Amino acid sequence: MKKEDKILILGSRGLVGSAIVRCLKADGHSNILTPVREELDLMNQEKVMAYFKENRPEYVVLAAARVGGIYANDTYRADFIHENLVIQSNVFGAAHEYPVKRLLFLGSSCIYPKDCPQPMKEEYLLTGPLEPTNEPYAIAKIAGLKTAENFRRQYGEKFYSVMPTNLYGENDNFHKENSHVIPGLIARMTEAMEKGESVFKVWGTGKPKREFLYVDDMARGCIYILKYEGEVPDLVNVGYGTDVTIADLVEIIKDKMGFEGTLEFDTSKPDGTMQKLLDSQKIRDLGWKPLVSLEEGIEKTIRFYRETRA
Repeated sequence: MKKEDKILILGSRGLVGSAIVRCLKADGHSNILTPVREELDLMNQEKVMAYFKENRPEYVVLAAARVGGIYANDTYRADFIHENLVIQSNVFGAAHEYPVKRLLFLGSSCIYPKDCPQPMKEEYLLTGPLEPTNEPYAIAKIAGLKTAENFRRQYGEKFYSVMPTNLYGENDNFHKENSHVIPGLIARMTEAMEKGESVFKVWGTGKPKREFLYVDDMARGCIYILKYEGEVPDLVNVGYGTDVTIADLVEIIKDKMGFEGTLEFDTSKPDGTMQKLLDSQKIRDLGWKPLVSLEEGIEKTIRFYRETRA
């Protein structure tokens, strides 16, 4: 991939998309297309086709999606499956009609079975039932990666899929309910501190274990796959390599934020899957590895939230 090649980042305002743009610019790439929803409605097939016809991107990253945490996934189930299926179908179709050099589709670790052996290898896909709370989103993502895989098999398109673990960092969604674990905890703990509360409540038992990857590491992984000159597997996990209990995670956030109260776990709330750790050996074999530790990443994320909070 040359510095002047035209790179289309769909979802450039989101957590992953904005990080990819940030890292591409740092690498000296200047011909980056970053249409926002007002400029390109990915739900509209005609507009997506017209955009590809006019702009002819050479590389595409499909980071646009309807996303959220446990609460959002379980509440807006129809929206999550419908919107993601439509977006993916429109983009894959346009990238085939107006051929690109390489397309990268971003999936999610929730594609793997609820009771999947740990760490989760790519070949464990479709070997068991999914976690019920985010099943619609997971099914949409599975459909997307299978679409990419079969465009590659039938037409020889260089469409690849990367499966990130839980991501966090700059430009995350810090909504107190409709967000992922780390930003949601940061936002709620900030509010608790401002109110002078002495007890901070956490959903679930705190026993589930999760793997977290700082978003700039994920962005560097995506760019690494886009530029990689050798053979790339159809599906590639991208993770940190180790996991942490939710209880320990909250303790780290509590320490970094300076919250002096006590933690209380609400066991009436769902835990979700008890462990989700990716086996990221395939991308490590290609030469990539994460650079940002969990503690450093949480510090960066808290700093970003405090500096940008309205």
